[in-house]
Amino acid sequence: MYPKININLQKITHNAKTILNQCRKHNIDVFAVTKVTSADLKVAQAILDGGITKFADSRIQNIKKLKTNFPNIPVMLLRLPMFSEIEEIVQYCDYILVSEEKTILELEKYAAIYGKSPKLILMVDLGDLREGFWADTLDDFCEITKKITNCRIDGMGVNLACYGGVIPTALKMNDLIFLAKEFQEKTGITLKTISGGNSSTLPLVISDEIPFDINNLRIGEAIMLGRNVINRHPWPDTFQDTFTFEAQIIELKEKPSVPQGLIGQDAFGNTPDYEDRGVHHRAILGAGRQDIAVDGLIPLGNYEVLGASSDHIIIDVEKIHSDIKLGDTLEFMLSYGALLQAFTSEYVYKNYMEE
Repeated sequence: MYPKININLQKITHNAKTILNQCRKHNIDVFAVTKVTSADLKVAQAILDGGITKFADSRIQNIKKLKTNFPNIPVMLLRLPMFSEIEEIVQYCDYILVSEEKTILELEKYAAIYGKSPKLILMVDLGDLREGFWADTLDDFCEITKKITNCRIDGMGVNLACYGGVIPTALKMNDLIFLAKEFQEKTGITLKTISGGNSSTLPLVISDEIPFDINNLRIGEAIMLGRNVINRHPWPDTFQDTFTFEAQIIELKEKPSVPQGLIGQDAFGNTPDYEDRGVHHRAILGAGRQDIAVDGLIPLGNYEVLGASSDHIIIDVEKIHSDIKLGDTLEFMLSYGALLQAFTSEYVYKNYMEE
């Protein structure tokens, strides 16, 4: 069945084991982020087989699936809670990232109703400008601890290299540690978790620059795709071809490289610009933007992605046209965004490979 995503479970297990061993040398606990595969259960099991025994995800639907199938595995909610889902969050999440006082109080209300004691991780914004409170409002969160008895403030965390692209440094980690210590001094609460971010923090780990007090990371891309997310270079001792996308050729013809006629907007409202390469051999694949983030396709051969509509991907196959025929398939490695969309699309068949 096509289009399909090929999933090498053994390589995912290998990557998980590698990342875990690198972090263990610094006494860092790892939550494996499963959101990019929509918490696929076979991928989750492959991660467990690699020794990582905690999951993190942004969607309550995914977390419910994980908790239903792996009831004894702790799960963290990565995205800040929406009020509309707090009741379910309290029931299913062991760890919850928070940055709003009102959200904490709402979690406390439902924790009392359901007899739960979720662990809260206070998120600090150290400049990436995504979630987190500013350091100068720390006292507000110290005060709110007096109003909660069911939820537990378990730790403090940061997110970097996402929205703003701010690179984690030892200085940023020490800023987090300083705030955590200040919080503990003012409240008397011992923070068990100091979460230094995501895969982008791993370079500090492998270079031995990570401060001792950082004891938790939330790792997704480095496990799933074996990449250093700062520069997308291969991460040491990991596989990058854990997932590949494969689609079938539904048309194979010679055509001009520039459309003929007046040029207006394409199907997505963009006004395209074309390079005149003359007449070239082109293939159309039976997949499109509804299935995959086309800009994130990395060809595994001497062919080039030209563009796509909802249901068609146009490929320049000038250099390989004599070696392919109608009905053949072309294969691609994936960016993180392309992997995310492929797993989200119900039209992409999931092909699990054991070797």
